Amino acid sequence: MLAIKTPHTWFHHAGIRHDAGEYIAPLTQNILIITSAQAWARVNPALENSLRSSGVAWQTEIMTGYCTDERVAHYVKRARKLGVQYIVGVGGGRVLDTAKAVADALDGGASITIPTVASTCAAWSPLSVFYTEEGGQLRSQPLKTLPRLVLVDSEIIAQSDVRYLKAGIVDALAKWYEFRPYLQHTPDNLSLQLKVQTARLAVDIYEKHGQQALRDNQAHLVSDALISVIDANIAVAGMANSIRGEIPTPGVAHAIHNRLTYEPALRDWLHGERVGYSLLVQSFLENDSDTPDATLLALLRQYDAPLTLAPLKEIRLAVIQAVARSISFPKVAADHLPFSLDPARIERALRQTEQFFTPRYAV
Repeated sequence: MLAIKTPHTWFHHAGIRHDAGEYIAPLTQNILIITSAQAWARVNPALENSLRSSGVAWQTEIMTGYCTDERVAHYVKRARKLGVQYIVGVGGGRVLDTAKAVADALDGGASITIPTVASTCAAWSPLSVFYTEEGGQLRSQPLKTLPRLVLVDSEIIAQSDVRYLKAGIVDALAKWYEFRPYLQHTPDNLSLQLKVQTARLAVDIYEKHGQQALRDNQAHLVSDALISVIDANIAVAGMANSIRGEIPTPGVAHAIHNRLTYEPALRDWLHGERVGYSLLVQSFLENDSDTPDATLLALLRQYDAPLTLAPLKEIRLAVIQAVARSISFPKVAADHLPFSLDPARIERALRQTEQFFTPRYAV
């Protein structure tokens, strides 16, 4: 079995917010926009002017907090009252996941995503991540319908804090490190080969353009390097996530990440930063040694991923024990991995990150 669920159409060019109405109008004349106050300010007045000139009517909902069941239900009710089927998400991962989930819950619903940062592949991804109101991750919910349009404006993303781009790079790197181990038991599986090779493309792009893209982002400059990295962070990583086969392939690092979202002291970490730390833990699990993969460690340092649980301060060893006992990972997937996820092994791997507890890397 092989299934690939992707957005209908991807458009990426600098200043696309000025033309967004021209892309949306052929699909619908009435939309509900879910956004954050900061994201909405960044895309306007250009986006509103474009919608207006293309004859697209819109209602705007300013979202705060996380993608939660209650928040999605609220916006579904709002969309039904307005008679709207197209939901447009403008912002970061929380907003985009919410918009996709709302569209998925509507009869005949469809979504359009306009990311304002490149910190995850949420604009493309075939799922929405749900949280508690406090920010603990509950589940990743597969979607029946993916975005009809993904509109990426590199001018907007170039203005964002470079920290978001770094986090997006690490989150995309994770696809390669998380999917590759599954090939050891089933090297000829087509879906796995496609997932791994797609994920590898992102790694190749970062090797070629990563450092230049960071410099250009810091200078708020749209460049070929930055465009390539934005594409890798969102489209390439999203495509790798979109390929499904008969073998489930949840990421070990993402499973560790999910448990870490319940630690209040780590709430300031971006998704990709938690994933980066969790990749380091996975490397200790995979190598079963006192040293992680050298190439991975260099990449995590290059992109400023946290290497320890330093923000937890004096409770971090107690948290390590609790985390190790509560990682949720399906057995059917664990059986296809070439390393053990025994709680004692996980605790040992978490403790091994303490060797990096220095002022420089204790982010």
